[in-house]
Amino acid sequence: RVDIIPLNLALAQAASESAWGASRFAQIGNSLFGQWTYHQPSGIVPLDRDKGATHRVARFDSVRDSVRSYIRNLNTHWAYASFRSMRHNLRTNNRPLDGYALAEGLERYSQRRKAYVAEIQEMILQIQEIER
Repeated sequence: RVDIIPLNLALAQAASESAWGASRFAQIGNSLFGQWTYHQPSGIVPLDRDKGATHRVARFDSVRDSVRSYIRNLNTHWAYASFRSMRHNLRTNNRPLDGYALAEGLERYSQRRKAYVAEIQEMILQIQEIER
């Protein structure tokens, strides 16, 4: 189940989750993907965290560590099984990995669900336009 993440998808998620690298999480914690943690006491407490919530945003020693964690997360966490299934189907049918299509498998990545997927897909379209 471990495979690559399309670059345009990873770039769109990093840009969205880190406010293009300007977020507090990115600046003080090298956290480009907004990954939540319940086990990292040194994680960063979100300012707008719901009352009673206990999650933090994971802090990383480097941007590289953040990227590695993101890749591991998408390749192993139960919430992204549909993402992995879609990617497997593309591979099985000898089709290129399409970040736009695969974004559909990331509805659980954000509390915003479908609105988040739509935002990531729009960003991917913008990235593709720049690449042309």
